[in-house]
Amino acid sequence: MKNWVATTLFALTAWAIPTLASAGEEQPAPHEAWEHLWHELLIDLWVIGIVFGIAAGYMLFKYRAKSPEDVGNPPTLSKGQVWAWALVPVFLFMADDFYLAAKGWSLWNLQRTVPENSMEVKVTGMQWSWEFEYENGVISDTLMVPVGRPIVLRMSSSDVLHSFGLHAYRVKEDLMPGRITYLWFMPNKPLKTFVTCTEYCGMAHAEMQSDVIAVPEEQFNEWLEKEAAEASASREGSES
Repeated sequence: MKNWVATTLFALTAWAIPTLASAGEEQPAPHEAWEHLWHELLIDLWVIGIVFGIAAGYMLFKYRAKSPEDVGNPPTLSKGQVWAWALVPVFLFMADDFYLAAKGWSLWNLQRTVPENSMEVKVTGMQWSWEFEYENGVISDTLMVPVGRPIVLRMSSSDVLHSFGLHAYRVKEDLMPGRITYLWFMPNKPLKTFVTCTEYCGMAHAEMQSDVIAVPEEQFNEWLEKEAAEASASREGSES
């Protein structure tokens, strides 16, 4: 029995090592990695729930009392059997927990590692609106981004604490006065969604939303050039 327990524990450990290693593989975008991990977590919970539900139902039916006088007669377990019943489930659950923890750590590292070819946008949160400044000086209250390119947001607040919640891309980060925080996301298809403040920041907190629009790169470049030309014309008109 002791040899059987040792063999089982060795097999579980050998299974867990490559599983943990594979959990560190990079994913193409934070929201895709998040959704993949969430899918695995749901499968994990369903499998555990179904297995334990079937086992519990089977034992309730098989070992039910057929009359008020029935008295249970459980088997006597040896020390090896006791250790096996205790350790094998523990190692099974620990292997599963370590696997999910490794996947979560991998996702966190992915979310905090900005790709080198990212387009940078400066974000300012204020009561109660968002302001987006592009590398060429264009300022907009709408976050327009090109499809297929990583976007990194360098964010700060001009007044109180805010939180940039980009739900469609599964990312969120706080904004604080006097400090620059960041997040990045990868728009992989044309999509119109929104960003909202997810931390209470005053009376109009619920109205602090802006559109986030992912468009093909050609369309984005046209929009950016048009906004830059309009801003330049506006400055020249005010100076004259």
